[in-house]
Amino acid sequence: MSGFVTFISAGPGDPELLTLKGAARLREADVVLYDDLASGAILDLARNDANLVAVGKRAGRPSTKQQHVNRLLVDYAATGARVVRLKSGDAGIFGRLEEEIETLREARISYEIIPGVTSASAAAAQAGIPLTRRHTSRRVQFITGADVTGELPTDLNWAALADADATTVVYMGRRTFPLLAARLIEHGLAPTTPALFAESLGRPDEHVVRTTIAELAEQLGRGGAATTAAIILFGPLAGDHPS
Repeated sequence: MSGFVTFISAGPGDPELLTLKGAARLREADVVLYDDLASGAILDLARNDANLVAVGKRAGRPSTKQQHVNRLLVDYAATGARVVRLKSGDAGIFGRLEEEIETLREARISYEIIPGVTSASAAAAQAGIPLTRRHTSRRVQFITGADVTGELPTDLNWAALADADATTVVYMGRRTFPLLAARLIEHGLAPTTPALFAESLGRPDEHVVRTTIAELAEQLGRGGAATTAAIILFGPLAGDHPS
């Protein structure tokens, strides 16, 4: 195999948050396999003659199967192409990166991983808050709000998630957050715990709301099907307002 695969973390959607190294590799690529949330203006950095292939997966919509994505990576690299796998946020956080690199290892295809801005960092920055604070929020935890079936995972560490002195970030949790909030309250987390809801980060329709876990659960419970990507933060820092 003479081809090479670069996993580029596209960040939350704003092309200015892409790393310099990621932008350089994108401009060099022969083929770009991109996620739905890593499309838009970022793809303008690719060469005009690059082959752009959409392989995104979105909840509730027709999506590319992971095995097909894995196969495409190998097939394109086998032609000797410089392949970019453009993944939203940071590729290593809830991005199924391991499945793709294991496929490349089995096929003996070389690769590199370029880190990026995860949605948690982008949401906190947009809200003007940090993710940690001395004495009151010394720990940050990232969880997924949906398992492979799309439901709330059943093996969550409720004691850790109900820790009032931690900042918790929920990925892919828009639909399941009402149930998650109810379980958190059952395990001792106050309903008034500050929560921050951010959707469409880095895009023209970006929307950030400060509320509480109880109020957010109620709002999302009557909100219908999710049509945009969203991330949820809760903990002592989520309710802070920049001065």
